[in-house]
Amino acid sequence: MPRPPAANLKISEHERKELLRVRSHRSMPQSVVLRANIVLEAARGVANKAIARHLSTSLPTVLLWRRRYDSKRLEGILADQPRSGRPKQISDKTVAAIVDATMKTKPKDATHWSVRTMAQSQSVSAATVYRIWQEHKLQPHRVESFKFSTDPNFVLKLRDIVGLYLNPPDKALVLSVDEKSQIQALDRTQPILPLRPGLPERRTHDYERHGTTTLFAALNVLEGTVIGQCQPRHRHQEFLLFLNKIDTSIDPALDIHLILDNYGTHKHPLVKQWFQERPRYHVHFTPTSSSWLNQVERWFAEITRKQIRRGSFQSVRDLVRVIQNYIRQNNKAPRPFLWVASANVILKKIRKYKDTSETAD
Repeated sequence: MPRPPAANLKISEHERKELLRVRSHRSMPQSVVLRANIVLEAARGVANKAIARHLSTSLPTVLLWRRRYDSKRLEGILADQPRSGRPKQISDKTVAAIVDATMKTKPKDATHWSVRTMAQSQSVSAATVYRIWQEHKLQPHRVESFKFSTDPNFVLKLRDIVGLYLNPPDKALVLSVDEKSQIQALDRTQPILPLRPGLPERRTHDYERHGTTTLFAALNVLEGTVIGQCQPRHRHQEFLLFLNKIDTSIDPALDIHLILDNYGTHKHPLVKQWFQERPRYHVHFTPTSSSWLNQVERWFAEITRKQIRRGSFQSVRDLVRVIQNYIRQNNKAPRPFLWVASANVILKKIRKYKDTSETAD
């Protein structure tokens, strides 16, 4: 006699709705969707073999998830049960030795460890070293630079400038101002080979120099617009010309807060006199060695990446034309940079790095 079909799997209306939600969720793993479909089909009284055939799976799989749902309900099909897996082959002592060697030693013939040199040193496979470094977030191939400001008024200046970013004053403009000097008009000695399927753009490594220009820029922190001017030199005379351009470009009824670094041009006696004669200007100097506080530096990085670094210019005039065009396009659809870190958060990070530095000594 043939075996009787399995009894309907009993589920409540609430459980049915949850299973339907799981099945229709776009980010749900397909393995979990299969389990939900098995349970829903079983609840409708479909035979196990028919479920397996309809869902393109095996009969043991259908039986497994029927039993699992019957005993553990919805929780039982959402997560896999822990498996024994292959026995651990690398001891904790070996793992600790690799981590310790990575952080505290260097190979004899290099400045840092690679996966292969560490594997050879510890008599393990390169895959093992890679896995351990991944687990412990070790990246000996990477290096980052830093510099602590020695400005005695660092905290006061930091709070002043961050305060302008997070809470700009009413009826006033906040302008982040600086110069990008010595921008070279470089032209390749041979024509650039264009991008092709499977091949990147190619260019000769050598180039011809056609002179330099200096870009003076004032970034409107709130709106993202830029007042820019290219000049041949980088002196207080050129900076005064740029200040005059700012002065004629902005509504005279508005106060202007300028964020500047400590370059000598910005503190020249004639520049100081210019500010004294115009009381609507309020100058805020960044702490020494803290150019990262000046938002226009971020804009300089953008124009360098998008236009200057890979550009090819036959003359300084050509370079200036490209820069001016970029500024015009920027001002048509400006996108201000969003400053989110408070002064307290920044100071906390700096203290943490200083503590790490002192500990390393």
